[in-house]
Amino acid sequence: MKTYEPVPPRRVAFLGLGVMGHPMAGHLARAGHGATVYNRTAAKAQTWVGEYGGHAAATPRAAAADADFVFACVGNDDDLRSVTLGSDGAFAGMKRGAVFVDHTTASAEVARDLSTAATALGLHFIDAPVSGGQAGAVNGALTVMCGGDAGAFEAMRPVALAFSRAVTRVGDSGAGQLAKMVNQTCIAGLLQGLAEGIAFGQKAGLDMKLVLEVIGKGAAQSWQLDNRGTSMVDDRFDFGFAVDWMRKDLGLVLDEARRNGAHLPITALVDQFYSDVQALGGRRWDTSSLIRRLR
Repeated sequence: MKTYEPVPPRRVAFLGLGVMGHPMAGHLARAGHGATVYNRTAAKAQTWVGEYGGHAAATPRAAAADADFVFACVGNDDDLRSVTLGSDGAFAGMKRGAVFVDHTTASAEVARDLSTAATALGLHFIDAPVSGGQAGAVNGALTVMCGGDAGAFEAMRPVALAFSRAVTRVGDSGAGQLAKMVNQTCIAGLLQGLAEGIAFGQKAGLDMKLVLEVIGKGAAQSWQLDNRGTSMVDDRFDFGFAVDWMRKDLGLVLDEARRNGAHLPITALVDQFYSDVQALGGRRWDTSSLIRRLR
């Protein structure tokens, strides 16, 4: 059970109650922050209220009214714009000085654009994508990488620790999204290496669960090996971070690389491998399903 640090209660809103947002908002409520929630499918917001209390709002603007911090976790750049901008968007309802904290994995470009728009309205915008997946959200153990104003970040950080184990500012606006792109790039390469190693060992007739136990005590150890190695050996992928989501994230990485001139041959290749997994019917399989291509 998550233990919450004592933090003065704040008025918060949470926009987007999917597999990540639902438990994240729940941790905020359990930590004592008065929460108003919004979800595009209103029934999900009512379900959340039935579980955690608080209130459901009909629009992002209504949810954000009077909140000190407005958190969001939606699907992509377009979804993020839809809950922030326009007459029903959160920015239209937020009070001056309030902080919008975006946990969506989105582009650095949209983060910078929305930061500029927020500043013009006397608001603060923090791009704050997360790592740790659904299990991290449920357990309140996410890692959050943030970009934006240092003062706004420091005000937000103790509140966000309700659903996180680490909340770190890595730079100015957009830097959080760029750091998440680094995260996804590293994961993609690690998973492909792990898939090839397991496939090789199985072809060689090794007891791969025993081999993983052995090499997990040495230089090959990683979170992916510890948490996905055995399920890869067992050919189980009906859980975790979906291939569709990873392809969206790697698309952001490759778009940014085209802008900044970074050369990412392995990332581009693994992205195509995930396309192969999608063609095999694995759109919702865990990202460790890369090994399916090798069997």
